[in-house]
Amino acid sequence: MTYCVAMCLSDGLVFASDSRTNAGVDHIATFKKLHVFHQDGERVLVLQSAGNLATTQSVISLLSARIRTQQEPNLMQVTSMYDAAMLIGKTLLEVIQRDSSNQQHCSNTNFNCNLLLGGQIAGETHRLFHIYPEGNFIEATRDTPYFQIGESKYGKPIIDRVLNIDTPLEQAMCCALISIDSTLRSNLSVGLPLDTLLYRSGSLNADTQHRITENDPYFNAIRTAWSEGLQNIFMTLPSFRADDIS
Repeated sequence: MTYCVAMCLSDGLVFASDSRTNAGVDHIATFKKLHVFHQDGERVLVLQSAGNLATTQSVISLLSARIRTQQEPNLMQVTSMYDAAMLIGKTLLEVIQRDSSNQQHCSNTNFNCNLLLGGQIAGETHRLFHIYPEGNFIEATRDTPYFQIGESKYGKPIIDRVLNIDTPLEQAMCCALISIDSTLRSNLSVGLPLDTLLYRSGSLNADTQHRITENDPYFNAIRTAWSEGLQNIFMTLPSFRADDIS
């Protein structure tokens, strides 16, 4: 299991992913789930993944190889984020169909993978998509400016209470990290380190990538402040009284 969150806001995009894979208590490992394809000044494409690790790695490998060999179409040739989502969706479906047909006798194997694609190509605004295993996708809107994949339920309440389309990017990143911290505390299948990227619209570079480890001072400060703040607010709430229940 994993947890990835991406936000599409007025000023740009925010991405945060954990890096734990879990195939049982004896098979826990760390794999990067945030991947960047970019040409400075021309395009930045950020891809996050949750699901079957072999499927994810095959999709990333195919996308990268087709860029290297200049196979058409590839992510460096598409002219819009919509076309990029179409291409990635087709590649994902290609991998799932290939591997599932090769393992048709292994009925318990799940090859599915969900992807988040966000970024910007010169000439259009920044955009964010959720790509499904079937290859189709939806796009973030003003009313729904974020997507989650993986173990999303623990981190959703904080985002719903805090985030809106005009939230500043730095505050949105704080929100994303608190969302991940809430998931870390409730589900052992999500774990550090975290990979983050804050993309400011129009910058067309990926210089703001950052890896957060267990010793990161900012992450430790906000998770401690959030936990203590919740406890302090809880203690100020009026006590339950049975007589108040009609």
